[in-house]
Amino acid sequence: MNRKATTMFLTDLLEESLQDRKYYAKEVTLDYGTAHPKRVDLMQFIPAGVTCVSDIEKGTFICYEIKSCIADVYSGNGLRFYGEQNYIVTTMETYKMLMEDLREDKFWNYLEENYPESNKNIGFMVPVPYYIDLKNPKELYKEFEIPTALDLNRRWKFYKIVPSRQLSRKRSMNELLFCMLRSKHRN
Repeated sequence: MNRKATTMFLTDLLEESLQDRKYYAKEVTLDYGTAHPKRVDLMQFIPAGVTCVSDIEKGTFICYEIKSCIADVYSGNGLRFYGEQNYIVTTMETYKMLMEDLREDKFWNYLEENYPESNKNIGFMVPVPYYIDLKNPKELYKEFEIPTALDLNRRWKFYKIVPSRQLSRKRSMNELLFCMLRSKHRN
């Protein structure tokens, strides 16, 4: 798949995986109307419950940035992470190429220099064929070593190869929910 097709594949698969959690919006713009608006590829809100105010206020925001290749990671097209949890959604091949940059701090230095406002609690999600048992380390290692080529004729699911830690966010719930709502209304 080319870069555009890979991005669409990852986006569609991510939306499909969030269908049971309907509170999400694509292309969420923060700081709208300022000289430096910031766009998040996809933002999700998970309330602790929906029957009382305190459950809603205890909700969690998760930001997802979709990156189809290494060039996309360093393209300057956004690594915006404002949630309690944050994920880069990418292919297994891209994750494997990025591992050295993560170990040698190249990625973290790039993030700090270009997106200093972003949270640093970032996890990674990669698509794996649906038949892979996520609880079987041998199957996962085999998929890591020799990734299955992305194919629209195969069923896929996401694997959190590096889970995001849960940290506090700097933006208010009202602001983030409003930005999500504005994004939904615009689409």
